[in-house]
Amino acid sequence: MRAFAWWVGGLLLALAGANIHDPYLTPVKGWSLPLIAAAGLCGLLALRRPGVRRRPMLALLWLVVPLCTVGAEAVFQIRKVHVLAMQEPLAVELGQHFIVGYRRVEEVEALAAHGLIGGIFVSRHNLAGRSAEALRDEIGHLQEIRWRAGLPPLVVAADQEGGIVSRLSPWLPHRPAPAALAGLPSDERRAAARALGQAHGWDLQSIGVTVNLAPVLDLRRDRPPDPLDFHSLIAQRAISEDPDVVAEVAAAYARGVIDGGVRPTAKHFPGLGRAQSDTHHFRAVIAESREVLEATDWLPFRRVLAADPQTLLMVGHAIVAAVDPDRPASHSRPLIDGVIRRNWGFDGLIVTDDMLMTPVYQYGLCRAVVEAFNAGVDLLLFALDGSQFYRAMACAMDAGKHGRLDQAMLTASDSRLQGSGRSGPMSRDLGRWCKIAGPAVCGRASSAAAITPNFRQNAR
Repeated sequence: MRAFAWWVGGLLLALAGANIHDPYLTPVKGWSLPLIAAAGLCGLLALRRPGVRRRPMLALLWLVVPLCTVGAEAVFQIRKVHVLAMQEPLAVELGQHFIVGYRRVEEVEALAAHGLIGGIFVSRHNLAGRSAEALRDEIGHLQEIRWRAGLPPLVVAADQEGGIVSRLSPWLPHRPAPAALAGLPSDERRAAARALGQAHGWDLQSIGVTVNLAPVLDLRRDRPPDPLDFHSLIAQRAISEDPDVVAEVAAAYARGVIDGGVRPTAKHFPGLGRAQSDTHHFRAVIAESREVLEATDWLPFRRVLAADPQTLLMVGHAIVAAVDPDRPASHSRPLIDGVIRRNWGFDGLIVTDDMLMTPVYQYGLCRAVVEAFNAGVDLLLFALDGSQFYRAMACAMDAGKHGRLDQAMLTASDSRLQGSGRSGPMSRDLGRWCKIAGPAVCGRASSAAAITPNFRQNAR
């Protein structure tokens, strides 16, 4: 029994060591490498103690533990150095399509300066032990780096829906979700939703955030709670089960966010209300016909997107069996280019949900990234673990160099990004951004705007 425990322990540690950069190990990143490597060496020494029965294969397994760990770290560092050294125009062209999360500003400074990313994602990880003003100054610092390099401003995205998903609270005011307004009379709820959106916009704009990943347009479904639904929690976040009410509240909220100086995001197409499992961790298939979806779950998306072209669309990771049974919506060409672009006529920006969720990551991150580009996605989100960007970028570059990227789709997406003004605060109001970022940044703003042709308000 003791030998069995040693075998199991060694195998688990070797597996963990080989995958120390897996998104599921993000919470222990920083100390997992020395801990796992040390555990492997300690186990090996214990097996080699005098008086312990010799088991060469078991000892070899425990020797593999630190080797796997160090090897995985070496692969990551080599890939990182390779990406940071990229100077080809293709690298900048592809880099503008990535939004990455980070914990320390040093992780993204070089990426921002070299044009290898197009945006950052901020959450409470960036505020732990700090103030909102400190995050504002940090964002201003990164934007200054961009202006100095003559690059468009970074998209700065946050997840501030209100209610249970308020990633920047309590540093920013904790406000209710739009769902709290659904029961009001029609005129009253429209006014309240717009006011709520404007308040969220003001909150976010005050620290330099340019895109809010809200509102939620998924329909509420009456079904028993799923004990394995740890993160989607759509029943608590959805505005209503009535698509007309969802469209009305969400459109007013989105207009308010824009009034507050930030761009909203309609999410999570194709609608997670019908998903039977949490798409953060499990594969989810929507079985309804396209006709049913168009009349119900997709109705709010079409109305909100039609109401204002500044609204982004987030595609989630549920599979729509009637349109594309082989892959999630986030990298499905039949859904993105076919349904959204061609059938609906939407030519605004499309952003994925976090590409590090299990249905995408386990499907094959490289393949999903390439398929997302070829489907017409404009922005790929790497929120949970921004270091996974290096792998994704290396995959995209390899695909580009070997002709596996659809150049027509990429060119169209580049045009959409350039026409959007990159959602930069500077593109809307130089004076207001000076107040936010401070005189050190403001002094360079005018010259940077002259260098970069993308600072256009409502270019669409």
